[in-house]
Parts: sequence; structure tokens; C-alpha cells
Amino acid sequence: MKRNTLASYNIQLLFWAEIFGNFRFIQPVLTLFYFARGLDETMILFVMTFFSIGVLFGEIPTGVIADRFGAKQAFLIGSVLSIFSHAILIFAFDPWVFFASSFLTGFAATFFSGADEALVYESLKESNEENLMDRAMGQIGSARFIVSIFVVIIGAFLARDLDESQFRLLLMLGVFFMVIQFVVLLFVKNPSNQGGIRTPMVKQVIEGYQAIRKTPQVLWMFINISLVFIPAVAIFEKFDQKLLVDAGLPVYGIGVVYAVTAIFGFVAARSIGWMTKWVTRVQLLFITGILAVLSLTATALLHTHLWMVLLALIFLKLVSAIRYPVYSQLANDIIPSNVRATTISLLSILDSLFDLVIFMTVSGIAPFGFMPMFFVCAGIALIGTLIPIRQAST
Repeated sequence: MKRNTLASYNIQLLFWAEIFGNFRFIQPVLTLFYFARGLDETMILFVMTFFSIGVLFGEIPTGVIADRFGAKQAFLIGSVLSIFSHAILIFAFDPWVFFASSFLTGFAATFFSGADEALVYESLKESNEENLMDRAMGQIGSARFIVSIFVVIIGAFLARDLDESQFRLLLMLGVFFMVIQFVVLLFVKNPSNQGGIRTPMVKQVIEGYQAIRKTPQVLWMFINISLVFIPAVAIFEKFDQKLLVDAGLPVYGIGVVYAVTAIFGFVAARSIGWMTKWVTRVQLLFITGILAVLSLTATALLHTHLWMVLLALIFLKLVSAIRYPVYSQLANDIIPSNVRATTISLLSILDSLFDLVIFMTVSGIAPFGFMPMFFVCAGIALIGTLIPIRQAST
């Protein structure tokens, strides 16, 4: 990647913004925090459902905001909402407060969803480097793995007694670093051809829909990604702490495990360019999809064995690190520039609908135990993996 370009500048800033935004010290004990505050497995899945409802409400307007006013403005609004949604967890004891926080978190995420990809891709186009989109997104995404190496160890150690005062300390530390993220985002620069769109909102949404309709391959790609990501990452990560503890790992050991898996994720995210020299991007998506299916199936069968839970954590971390940057390259090579953020936001609405259906389905199965729950998750991931996709012709 060339130096001293708008792309290198924005990618570096987004990398640091991702770092500070992921200093969420509650993360390594989040599920245990939920249980300590009175939630059960079904309620936790409802919390996830409200996140998806927030995304569903926010995707279209926030995508339009990014295309009309630029990604930077969208980031700043989303950052403020993220700070607020995280802060109210300090006072969350009733389920409705958790639901409200999750809704706001999902709504805030939509200000970054689509806008980050649009900013990076359009920045790369200014220096004729758009073919490096997957590497750029991998570099930005690797930030959360770097943070995890430190945050999960510190967070798990500080909350080793699962005491109420410890939970509050972790949440306040998270808010502090999210404020720093907001400051970093103030320095992002919009590409010259981003923002300033004066097309009426309805027409802009219609153009985004037409972009998907004319290139249905983008839709199939997105469905493939979503049906693997939801069960293999979103759902699994909500229960991996309980799996680890139930399998015999002490609470303070969760941080060490997360740190080790974060190292694997960081290396994978930074190695996407090397991987695509050996296999095509489409093949890479298929390989990681099958890896997710096998990991979820093994978890269903052997979740009482600590070694199996640890292997599943590592493999699913690799899946999380690799799949989205690769998809981002394939999809953005097709999506038109003028409605890029809007189009990605429209696709994310579909993801939210999948979230709602899958979360509600799995929440109905959760009371019967981890085995049936993860078997269902493996089946959903298999369906997603088998959806055929192909790379855009050049």
C-alpha cells in the first residue's frame, strides 16, 4: 500500500479508532455480568435481539447520512451514541435497561456500518489501490485483536471476584476509552467524492436497491456471510465464557484464553493478502465456512471438554478475522460509489432480519441445553456456506 495517501491516512486513523473503541474491559466477563445482574440464557438472547432491532431501525437513515454528508459525520454521531449506550450499563439491573442499551448499541453501530467500507474503498480509489480493500479492512479489523490481548487479561483479572464494584470499574474504563475514540474520529478526512450527495432520500434508497437488484451476486455473498457469522460468532461469543467456566476454567483464566485467541485472529487478519495468493477469495470463504460448521458441531458434542472449547474458540476467531474483509473486497468491487454506504446499509437490514429470526429460534432451543443449540447453529452455518458465490469479472 502506498504511503502518504488519503487511504493510508484514513486507514491508520480508523485502526486507532478501532483500538480505543474496543477497550471494553467488561467483554471478557460480559456473559457472567449478565448472569450476575439477573439475566438467564433466554434473556441474554433477547438482549442480542434488541441489538438487531436497533440495527434494523438505523440502517437506512444512517447509510443515507454517510452518503450525503460523509462518513466522518456518521462516525461522530455513532461514537456519541456508543458512549451513552455503554454508560447506562453501569445502572442496568432491570431487563428493560439491558434491552435499551443493546438497542442503542445496535443503532450506533449502523453509523459505522457501510460508512467505514465506503470511506476506505473511496479513499483507496483516489490512489488506484481499490484492489487492496481486503488487506485494508483486515488491517483495521486486526486492531480489535491487539486490544483483546491486553483488555481481556486486565478485565478478567479486575473482575476475578465477579463483584459489583468490579463490574462498575470495567464499564467506566470502557467509557473513558470510547471518549478517546471520539477524539480520534475528529481527524478523519472524507474522500473528495464522498458526501455532498443531494439526491432525495427516497430516490437514494431506490438507487441502492437497484444496485442490489442489478447485481444479485452481492446479495448472495451477503447472505453467505450473515448465515455463517450469526451462529459462529455472534451467538457463540455470547456463551463462550459460560462454556469455558462450565468446562473447568477459572474466571481469571478467561482473559488468558481470549488473549491467545486474539493473537491468532491478529495474525490471520494481517495475513489475508498472503492467503489470497494461494487460494481465491471465494475458496477462502468456503474453507472458513466449513471450519465454522465443524467447530460448532464439535462444540455441540464435546462442550464439556475444555480442550474442545479452546479449539473451537481458536478456529472461530480465525473465521471471524478472515471472512468479512474478504467479503468486503468482493462486494465493494461491484457496488457503485454514489450509493455505496446506502447499499451496504440496505444489505445490513437483511442481516438484522436474519438476526431476529435466528436469535428467536435459538432462544427457544436454549433451555434444552448447549447440545441442541449448537447443532442448530452448525446447521445454519452450513446453509450459509453452501450458498454459491463468485468473484466479479474484471
